[in-house]
Amino acid sequence: MDLIEIAHQLVAPSKGILAADESLPTIKKRFDKIGIKSTPVTRHSWRELLFSTREIEKYISGVILFEETLQDKSLVDLLLNKNIIVGIKVDAGKKSMPTSKNEVITEGLNDLKERLPKYKKLGAQFTKWRAVYTIAEGLPSHEAIYENANLLGRFAILSQEAGMVPIVEPEVLMDGSHDISTCAKVTERVLKVVFEELGNYKVNLKGMLLKPNMVLPGEDSAEKASPQKIAKETARVMSATVPKEVSGLVFLSGGQSADEATKHLSAINALGGTPPWELSFSFGRALQSTAMKIWKGDPKNLKFAQEEFLKRCRLNSEARFKR
Repeated sequence: MDLIEIAHQLVAPSKGILAADESLPTIKKRFDKIGIKSTPVTRHSWRELLFSTREIEKYISGVILFEETLQDKSLVDLLLNKNIIVGIKVDAGKKSMPTSKNEVITEGLNDLKERLPKYKKLGAQFTKWRAVYTIAEGLPSHEAIYENANLLGRFAILSQEAGMVPIVEPEVLMDGSHDISTCAKVTERVLKVVFEELGNYKVNLKGMLLKPNMVLPGEDSAEKASPQKIAKETARVMSATVPKEVSGLVFLSGGQSADEATKHLSAINALGGTPPWELSFSFGRALQSTAMKIWKGDPKNLKFAQEEFLKRCRLNSEARFKR
């Protein structure tokens, strides 16, 4: 398959992407909440529970993995046997910017060109790189917006040159007390610069996907926006910034609850009209968290946790078809 075919398959009707690429510190935090230790065995057990769930292939087109999981052939084979496309998170996390201590840039570009063929050999057909932007007084800075966009552009072209579809993830964080209009302005600024850089690096927009945040008030904001308001603001910002050539938008869930993420995805798809891109999802916590609480590391809970996980996949699949 070429890049455009892979991109189209990832946003196929009724399907979305499972983000199961939690780094070791992140999955430790999730496991701490349910009272189990994060070890290679428990991480394998959890991901095996997800990937072996019957019929997820009806709702899930691709799964983003962490490097440890990609190297576990038994887990990769579970996905490939269901014709689910395998992807890999390729960034190496965040580091503080020398010029702005309250902001971060993403690491991992130095050896990316060497790593990509190894990932492809292990079965990965797409990649993901996340940049994060904080809203606060005077933030995000001009430097943070441009440096992260430049890294996203370089990541995307390196991925395409290696024959892999890049998922470009510029996430404006929910942290803070800002209102929805501030989030809209910042997201618009960020996306404009991201697409400038993708253009500068001659990235094939048809052979990539964008993983944007929804436009939301900050989690500590006094403003409570309705799903319809969130959908309208999100659609307006995307229409103003995302070229029609992009194959699809796979929204991230960020700090939203499972129910909120699904409601908002549904509202975005219920707006009507004919957007030029597929409007899908690439959720992590919003697909996994409720099932993880049921599982709690106990094999006796496996069947019930899988039922809950399948339900979350189905509900988000249905949310794509509210037009």
